[in-house]
Amino acid sequence: MDHTFDTIIEPFRIKSVEPIRMTTVAEREAFLKEAHYNLFLIKAENILIDLLTDSGTGAMSAAQWGKMMEGDESYAGCRSYYDMYDSVHDLTKFKHIFPTHQGRAAERILFGLVGSEGKIIPNNTHFDTTRANIEFTKTEALDLVIEEGKDPASLHPFKGNMDLEKLEQLMESQHKNIPLCMLTVTNNSGGGQPVSMENIRETHKICKKYDIPLFLDACRFAENAYFIKLREPGYENTSVKKIVQEMFSYVDGATMSSKKDALVNIGGFLAFNDDELAVNVQNMGILTEGYPTYGGLAGRDLAAMAQGLKEVVEEDYLEYRIKSTQYFGEALDKAGIPVMKPIGGHAVYIDAKAMLPHIPVSQLPAQALACELYRVGGIRGVEIGSLMFGKRDPETGEEIPGTMELLRLAIPRRVYTQSHIDYCIEVLDLVNQNKENIKGLKITKQPPFLRHFSAELAPA
Repeated sequence: MDHTFDTIIEPFRIKSVEPIRMTTVAEREAFLKEAHYNLFLIKAENILIDLLTDSGTGAMSAAQWGKMMEGDESYAGCRSYYDMYDSVHDLTKFKHIFPTHQGRAAERILFGLVGSEGKIIPNNTHFDTTRANIEFTKTEALDLVIEEGKDPASLHPFKGNMDLEKLEQLMESQHKNIPLCMLTVTNNSGGGQPVSMENIRETHKICKKYDIPLFLDACRFAENAYFIKLREPGYENTSVKKIVQEMFSYVDGATMSSKKDALVNIGGFLAFNDDELAVNVQNMGILTEGYPTYGGLAGRDLAAMAQGLKEVVEEDYLEYRIKSTQYFGEALDKAGIPVMKPIGGHAVYIDAKAMLPHIPVSQLPAQALACELYRVGGIRGVEIGSLMFGKRDPETGEEIPGTMELLRLAIPRRVYTQSHIDYCIEVLDLVNQNKENIKGLKITKQPPFLRHFSAELAPA
């Protein structure tokens, strides 16, 4: 009988390395001030450990690099498109598959075609670009995640689940104004929490009852499938690939940022079965993304995506991915740092409101924590709270805060080793010991959409 060991080892060997530039606290304090306390505005070369996002920041495999050399750069009908089509179709069985340069391009095309003033698109929780692309069309982006999903301390195994009762009530009263329903897997804004197969199935039944198409925001579909295997009774002996195929069998389409679970640095796709929608998507795609068989991507990018979609459902990889993230989160929890529980798949989320009760929500505690983490240890995370999701009341002008105040530490795929993570744990422990010294922030300049990318801040 094989022995199970506690040490997590990466299921790969490192073949190429990139140097990290070391910086001092004094240098980082200057970089923060220069960037107006917005970590997006700091040069990547001045970051020691970059946990800003897992989107497009992963390391590709030797097989992916090999496929890139074979990429077909023909303008129309390139071989690499058909390889990518076959990989997507194998998992989803969708008829129409349109590559895009990244996920938000798929969102913009889809919502630009179905959205308009007076319409509503429900979701468990819309992420930032999804919400922005919906609201740009004057459509309401409505979040209907279960109540447990709003409580960082709740131990519900599927905190990304759609609130089925609220969805049914919405459909009953507003179905004529709902062009489609979304489910984000895993639920990024809510702590990277998964959606159960039962919830996907029941959401499908409600949508079908009112003849509303159901789409997945499928960025992290493989991680969601692995959580189903680990946590949902009846799936423990089912392969991840079969779980993925069942997930997609209950939906009518999907948007995908391939920069996540397709293990590539750029790319995305929009996939579905509707023939009439396909004509409109193709026309819009040609206008903004390029010919339908390249969709804003080089042939080599399509080739890497085709290979990545095969690798991501390998269970050795997924076990390493999920266990290493849990290792990080459990160590922070043991150190007394309040984290979103259960630990998600792609990131650890710190509950900044609980960690920094002396900083009011109006002074952006999660962003303040993010800046302090960078100042102390050169680690870059991202705020998922009132900077990202807060907004001004159009009538009163007052700031409406986000649902939660989270600091997301997203782990790039196949990039950092356990010693890098141990360093992050050590830095966070030090930050936590001196947390009373952290001061809040205020916004001094902001754009009308997705303000967290370019807003300027100052100490409150």
